[in-house]
Amino acid sequence: MIAAQGVSLQYGGRVLFKDVNINFTKGNCYGLIGANGAGKSTFLKILSGEIEPNKGSVFITPGERMAVLKQDHFMFDEFEVVQAVLYGHKRLHEIMKAKEELYAKEDFSDEDGIKVSELEGEFAELDGWSAESNAEILLNGLGITNEFHYLKMKELTGTQKVKVLLAQAIFGNPDILLLDEPTNHLDIHAIRWLEEFLLNFENTVIVVSHDRHFLNKVCTNIADIDYGKITMYVGNYDFWYSFTQMTQRQLKDQNKRTEQKMKELQDFIQRFSANASKAKQATSRKKLLDNLQMDTIKPSSRRYPFCSFKQDREVGNDVLLVENISKTIDGKKILDNVSFMIRPNEKVAFVGKDEIARTTLFQILMGEMEPDEGKFKWGITTKTAYFPKDNSQYFEGSKESLIEWLRPFAKEGEQYDADIRGWLGRMLFSGEEALKSANVLSGGEKVRCMLCKMMIWGANVMIMDEPTNHLDLESITALNEGLSEYKGTLLFDSHDHQFVQTIADRIIEILPGGIIDRQMSYDEYLEDEEIENLRLKLAEEA
Repeated sequence: MIAAQGVSLQYGGRVLFKDVNINFTKGNCYGLIGANGAGKSTFLKILSGEIEPNKGSVFITPGERMAVLKQDHFMFDEFEVVQAVLYGHKRLHEIMKAKEELYAKEDFSDEDGIKVSELEGEFAELDGWSAESNAEILLNGLGITNEFHYLKMKELTGTQKVKVLLAQAIFGNPDILLLDEPTNHLDIHAIRWLEEFLLNFENTVIVVSHDRHFLNKVCTNIADIDYGKITMYVGNYDFWYSFTQMTQRQLKDQNKRTEQKMKELQDFIQRFSANASKAKQATSRKKLLDNLQMDTIKPSSRRYPFCSFKQDREVGNDVLLVENISKTIDGKKILDNVSFMIRPNEKVAFVGKDEIARTTLFQILMGEMEPDEGKFKWGITTKTAYFPKDNSQYFEGSKESLIEWLRPFAKEGEQYDADIRGWLGRMLFSGEEALKSANVLSGGEKVRCMLCKMMIWGANVMIMDEPTNHLDLESITALNEGLSEYKGTLLFDSHDHQFVQTIADRIIEILPGGIIDRQMSYDEYLEDEEIENLRLKLAEEA
C-alpha cells in the first residue's frame, strides 16, 4: 500500500495540494486525472519521493518496491537495451554488478567467497537467473524485437526508447507502479499489450494518461484532482464522467426546486404578514424559509473548449481520387502504390505502425510534397482545411497577438475584433489571453489556435494529422464531440483509441506492401481475423 497523509504543497502563492489524505491499495489501478496544471505529474513525484511536500508525508508498506516510468530518454544511452530494463530492479542490478566485479578479481579471497555466496542466495531469491529472459519477453511484447536487445540505447529511435523505459518500469513485478503518460508514442499493438499486462497485474498501479480508452480499460478507480483536493471514485473514467455530470445536474435541479419554494414562501409572507388572521402562518413560513438553503455548487476547475466545425457548402459527389501514389524518403519506401477514393461525408481514419507514412500521404494530398509516382485529384466543390502534426511554421517568429494572427482566416464581414474574440473565447482564450503573442504559446495552446482557424474557415473536407497531441482530456473530449457532429468529409489519424472508434466509419491501414481499406468501426477492424491474415500476407510480399 502507498498513502499520502496530510500532504500539502505550495509554490509561492499557488496552492497545488492542501491536506490531501488518500490510500492506494494492492490489486487496484488508479487513474489520476485533473485539469492541465492541476498537479497530476507533481503528485506522482511526491509519491515517488522526487518532490518533498511542504507538509505531510507519504507512507509505503515496509519492504515494498516502487517502480517509476522514467521521462529522461537519454539517461541510459550508454546502457545495452536489456541492461537498461534490468536497471528497473535496482537491487537485482546492484547484485549482478557486484557479483561480476567479485568474480573478476585476481586475488579472490575467502571473504570474497562468503560475500559471493550471500549475493548468489539473494540473486536466486529475486529470480535473477530468469531476469534477462524476462526482460526480453517484456521487450518483445512491446515491439522491441531480438535484434535490438543488445544494442546501446543511444542507437534506438525515440519511440523505441520510450518502450524500453516502459519495460524497465514494469520489470521484476514491482509492488507499486507509477506511470506518467505510458501510452505516449506507443503504437496500437504496444498499447493493447500494455493494457493486457496491467489487467493481469496484481499489485498497485497509479497512472496519469490522456487516453480515455486506456483509462477505461485498465482503471478500477479514478482519483480526481480539483482545487487542491483529491477525490476517489470507484470505477473507470467513463463512470467518473457520467457520475460527476449527473451529480452536477441533480444539484442544479435541487437548487431550482429550492429556489421556487423560497419564492413561494416569500410571496406568502409579503402578502399575509400584516394580516392578523394569517400572521401565525406567516411566522411559521418565515421560520421554514430561514431553514431553507441552496446547495453550494462549486464548478470544476476544468475548462472545456467548444469545438464546432461547419461547412460553408456541402461537397459534391467527387471528393478525392488517389491513384498509385508511391514515395521514397532517404532510401526507404514510405508509400507503395497507394490507391483509394473518398466519398462525400465519410470519416476515414488512417492507421498503421508507420507514422511517417501517414504524415507523408497527408502532405502530398495538401500539396506540401510531390509523390514519386502516381497522382491524386480533388473534386471541384471541395474546400479543404489541414491540421499538420508539426504546426510550428504557423507560429515561429510571429509576434502578432492571437487576434491579429487569426484575422486573415476570418470571412469577410467577420474580421472585427469582437468577432475574432468570440472565436478565441470558444477555445478558452478569453480576455487578455486573446492578446498573447502567437510565438509564446504552449503546445496545447497552439493546437487550440489551429482548431480555431479551422472552425472559422468552414471547410467541407478536413485533413487532421494527430490533432489530439498536446491536448488535455477536456479538450480531447470537446474535439471528439465536435468532429463526431461534423457533417463534412474527414481524413485523420490519431493514437487515441476512443477518438478513432467514435468518429471513423472507415479505416485505411497503410502497410509496406500496400493498404487495407474497410468500411467498419475501429474496434471491428482490430478484431477481424481476416484483416490480420491479410496484414501478414502484405508484410511477406513487401
